[in-house]
Amino acid sequence: MSEYLDQVKSMVKPEAAKYGLKILPRGKSSFSLIKGGQIYMTIRDTGDNIEISFAGKKYMYDKYYTKPEHLAQVVFNVLEAQHREVKKEED
Repeated sequence: MSEYLDQVKSMVKPEAAKYGLKILPRGKSSFSLIKGGQIYMTIRDTGDNIEISFAGKKYMYDKYYTKPEHLAQVVFNVLEAQHREVKKEED
């Protein structure tokens, strides 16, 4: 796995665990967040860019302008927003 993805993965892992998600490495250039055997999100290094696949959409981030900690924050924000949405539907 690229050094960039390793950094992102190490930052995302503890936060993902709070939401019951696990990290599944998917080769040298990507990993997925999974829950109950279902893929929740995939993060892939495409060379110059990082691609996040979530909810049927793909989002591209330029690796040279987006630091690993900033990309991890994007993932945290998505996880938190989804958690709030699920809680709202339950109430």
